[in-house]
Amino acid sequence: MLDRAAKPLVKLVDRYLPDPFIFVLILTLVAFAAAIIVEGHGPMAVIDMWGQGFWSLLSFSMQMLLVLVTGFMLASTPLVRNILNRLASLAKTPGQAIVLVTFVALIASWINWGFGLVVGALFAKALARQIRVHYPLLIASAYSGFIVWHGGLAGSIPLVIATDGHFSESVIGVIGTGETIFAFFNLAIVLALFIVVPTVNRLMLPSAEDSVYVDPKVLDDQSDTQFTITRPAEHLENSRTLAWLVGFSGLAFIFQYFLNDGGLNLNIVNFMFLFLAIILHQTPRRLLDSLNEAVKGGSGIVIQFPFYAGIMGVMTASGLAASISAGFVSIATAESLPFWSFISAGLVNIFVPSGGGQWAVQAPVMLPAAQELGASIPRVAMAVAWGDAWTNLLQPFWALPVLAIAGLKAKDIMGYCLMLLVITGIIISIGLTWL
Repeated sequence: MLDRAAKPLVKLVDRYLPDPFIFVLILTLVAFAAAIIVEGHGPMAVIDMWGQGFWSLLSFSMQMLLVLVTGFMLASTPLVRNILNRLASLAKTPGQAIVLVTFVALIASWINWGFGLVVGALFAKALARQIRVHYPLLIASAYSGFIVWHGGLAGSIPLVIATDGHFSESVIGVIGTGETIFAFFNLAIVLALFIVVPTVNRLMLPSAEDSVYVDPKVLDDQSDTQFTITRPAEHLENSRTLAWLVGFSGLAFIFQYFLNDGGLNLNIVNFMFLFLAIILHQTPRRLLDSLNEAVKGGSGIVIQFPFYAGIMGVMTASGLAASISAGFVSIATAESLPFWSFISAGLVNIFVPSGGGQWAVQAPVMLPAAQELGASIPRVAMAVAWGDAWTNLLQPFWALPVLAIAGLKAKDIMGYCLMLLVITGIIISIGLTWL
């Protein structure tokens, strides 16, 4: 049934969803028009907001590019390839491959969102090298695990409000993760998604006649290059000693970092990926060859993230994001505020695809409303977090690293993601409102 229901969505998205770069250009113009018409700002004032925010995500853009590059380099090492291939061998049928990649992506994303994006995509490729399975759905399944990240260990909003000195501490105090990440309602939502998302993905698997397969040779990231040393400098390029001295120094830092109770964040994930890749590739030359392959898929991140930063600048500085939130709050009650917070966050996330940035915009609206209505503040905060994660299924911003690793376009997977958007939205809404 879900396969038949998904087919029209897949065809619709394939026909009408533009390239992610066109999508961000259209969103830019929509944000311009809304800021001018709804908020009453002049055109040049809006353009100034856009320009002022345009480069505000440079650091984050580099982090995301490194998620792609370091993950690709690590996965192309012989050891990691063998691990992924052995794990992939557990799946014997296309249906089992879909379920297995979804579970792996869900677990990895719950631990850390950057880790989940890379591991899911790389594991999907390992499965596709061994099993003839509908490749677009396989990659969509790998990306679908990302839905749980903001309810997991690296959720930015629950971690922010659990930190001493956060910007809303004077209003709500410090709220521990026992009331957010590890609260019953949140764990119930996560558990439900761990059951429903793999099931839905499996039920969307088309018949063999309608499936799209990929040549395993196209997915082979292993280099067969043979190195012949012809000049003294190449001894350094092929030196295991040089690579291992630097690589194990990096591992020593990681060990010390966690010994000092360091948390798992995007920087440390990239650091681990990079230095493990240096060690496992064994020589700088092999690492550099892997790097040359990895960077080919990073163009979308480099060009699109500044445009999203500009959109965020318009949405925040013009008051549009706050107005959207306030509009939903105006029709809410104490019981329904988490639901409307979830919906408003999902809408804002299309224009401001950053959990931390979104909380900075919505918290000044949602928190006073929760206090005035007598609603649960931890639940409202998690509603915003889940709204941010939910519409990532529709927003190609976060899919770029996955698509780059997989070699697909957004339109190839978004039809399946749209089906998941509807089903997971119902589940999350029920959990936030009635559990």
